[in-house]
Amino acid sequence: MNLALWIAAGLLAAVALAGGISKTFVPKEKLAAHEGGQWTADAGVGFVKTLGILELLAAVGLILPAVLGIAPVMVAVTAVCWILLMIGAMITHGRYGQFKLVLLNAVYLALAAFVAWGRFGVESFTA
Repeated sequence: MNLALWIAAGLLAAVALAGGISKTFVPKEKLAAHEGGQWTADAGVGFVKTLGILELLAAVGLILPAVLGIAPVMVAVTAVCWILLMIGAMITHGRYGQFKLVLLNAVYLALAAFVAWGRFGVESFTA
């Protein structure tokens, strides 16, 4: 179970890192031109960059606390925050009719729920 939780957290961290880098450093106009990024055309630059920074923080929060052994409960807290972020992403992509991306975000949400459940409960770092 512990290995599965590490793999799930690692996958989510990779997704968060990729999304965070693109939203933080790629110009909004370039993001809007790509499949799935159309929503950025209607969003402010600050909002897009803020989401990118939150995703970068999520990438760190899903891995680093457990690796360093400093406040490892933050892995589960970060997973809950990722769930909230994915709910927002699902709503946004749904409004744009991008139902494949809604499904993909639902998978990310399920992985985050698994990590939160596992790290708050059965495979807590404090147990």
